[in-house]
Amino acid sequence: MNAKVGSGADRARELALFARVAERGSFSGAGRDLDLSPSAVARAVDRIEARLGVRLLLRSTRVLTLTAEGRSYVQAARRILADLDDAEQQIADQGSPRGRLRVSAALSHGRLCVVPILGAFAELYPTILIDIALTDTLVDVAAGEADVAVRFGPLPDSALIARRIGETRRVIVASPGYLSRHGTPETPEDLHQHNCLNFNFRRAEPVWPFRRDGVDFSLSVGGSIVANNGETLGQLAAAGVGIARVGAFSVGDELSDGRLVRLLEEFNPGDVEHIHAVFVGGAGTPARVRAFVDFLVDNLR
Repeated sequence: MNAKVGSGADRARELALFARVAERGSFSGAGRDLDLSPSAVARAVDRIEARLGVRLLLRSTRVLTLTAEGRSYVQAARRILADLDDAEQQIADQGSPRGRLRVSAALSHGRLCVVPILGAFAELYPTILIDIALTDTLVDVAAGEADVAVRFGPLPDSALIARRIGETRRVIVASPGYLSRHGTPETPEDLHQHNCLNFNFRRAEPVWPFRRDGVDFSLSVGGSIVANNGETLGQLAAAGVGIARVGAFSVGDELSDGRLVRLLEEFNPGDVEHIHAVFVGGAGTPARVRAFVDFLVDNLR
């Protein structure tokens, strides 16, 4: 019995060590974090590979690269370690919200909408450490890369729980200066004569939706600049570079003070994107995750 307990403890340490190696990308970096020599870290990885009978890392003189098996192993390691941490914290504080909360949000929405309310959340829950990352790259919540992620638009089928925390209406905007130089489009088809600024991650052929006399249709439009977030496109539009279609939240100040004006509103088809918080649900969902999602619902919806 004692040998099995020791084996389990060793296995947990190995999982933590391998997850740190994958995070740091080197034996030396992981060794510094864990107060181990690089050779000791390398030997531990060798033991894991020998036990599993597969290669988890491809080694070169400068970089460590995860194999397909290594990626699967580190994802499982992160899930198991997160479950252990959650179990210990729930037992220690009987469900009181505490511990590290890893949040992923899109660049523009995170900066303009999520970050401004974090201070209020921190005051409510001083025992929660908020670890927020703003990125337009989709993190893998199921694999343990974040506890809560804020997502826009339709969600793919998954085992994750999604709670709607708001929505944003898309608007077509331009600056008065741009319109004075190039004219104001009166119909959607007029956009073909304008510099239309687009997202670079939506689709290869950018399409803007419209509605005329109750009939929905779409137009392909193009321009000189594409970007990965609405705040950047709104900034470019406010500078007179062109016309943009963005979430209203990202250009609220510019619309209020007149730096941007709305265009073609009579053709807007009710262009709305829903916003959700996604997380791993179930009875074991940490109290800090539930508290944060409830806070988002109350303060963003």
